[in-house]
Amino acid sequence: MALSRMLQRSVLPFVLATFAASAHAQTLAPHKDDLFAYPAILSSEGDSYRVVDYREMRDINGRDQIPERRAQAKYVDTGVRKMQQDLVLRTDEGNIKHVAVGKTEGASLIVLYLHGQGGSRKQGVDDFTFGGNFNRIKNLMVANGGLYLSPDFSDFGDKGVAQIAALIDHYAAQSPGAKVIVACGSMGGALCWGLARDAKAAKQLSGLILLGSLWDDGFLTSPAFAAKVAVFFGQGSKDPVFPIDKQEAFFRSILAKKPNYPARFVRFETGTHGTPIRMTDWRDTLNWMLAQK
Repeated sequence: MALSRMLQRSVLPFVLATFAASAHAQTLAPHKDDLFAYPAILSSEGDSYRVVDYREMRDINGRDQIPERRAQAKYVDTGVRKMQQDLVLRTDEGNIKHVAVGKTEGASLIVLYLHGQGGSRKQGVDDFTFGGNFNRIKNLMVANGGLYLSPDFSDFGDKGVAQIAALIDHYAAQSPGAKVIVACGSMGGALCWGLARDAKAAKQLSGLILLGSLWDDGFLTSPAFAAKVAVFFGQGSKDPVFPIDKQEAFFRSILAKKPNYPARFVRFETGTHGTPIRMTDWRDTLNWMLAQK
């Protein structure tokens, strides 16, 4: 009995500490949350749908030193650049140029950003555009022992999907157990949906983030859908490229097929095509995804 009590006293603190560490690992520590939190929530439907107040004069002109080109200094911490590398990964799918920020081995979490038409790997690591929101995700990843990747790719079709899958495969092997979340801006969403259809890549995904992007009905029969990979949609209500009515309809079709599916939609009222890249709260979104599975 004495030995049993001794074991309980020694093992229980270890178990509790392990549980606490595990719980902590699934929640990102904050970075400038007061500046990047959503403005007023105009309406919501449970935890899955929100309408966020967006105002150009406040959220661009009031936030940027030079509107749409350079965020005010308080939104940015450029010290993170010391953890940033411009790299090339040689794969069977070709050489993949990419910028890596944070731990390339032993990362706690891996987040990728895939640019849209006309973009490059440089967009996803630009500290000052989009109100400093890319600088924030870089700082969040470094502060939480994660890895952030912003790659180039050949196209938005099968070749591009294969390249991103190869990039994920490489870094996932360097950080066993790290969850992988892919964010896609605008036309980059074609790659998000392509990864969802790829059986091997889908197994490595924990979340997809669509920012002012397109829809894909094929997702409803994809390996990622079957695995309940979390999906986040951020869309401006006045997006002239991808109409919000179609994206909202697609979001609701996911819940209609699987009511408990981990899907979330944030509608930025009066926002346009680039608004979700500027306004999406990275920490709020990632913490929600990390809590799903």
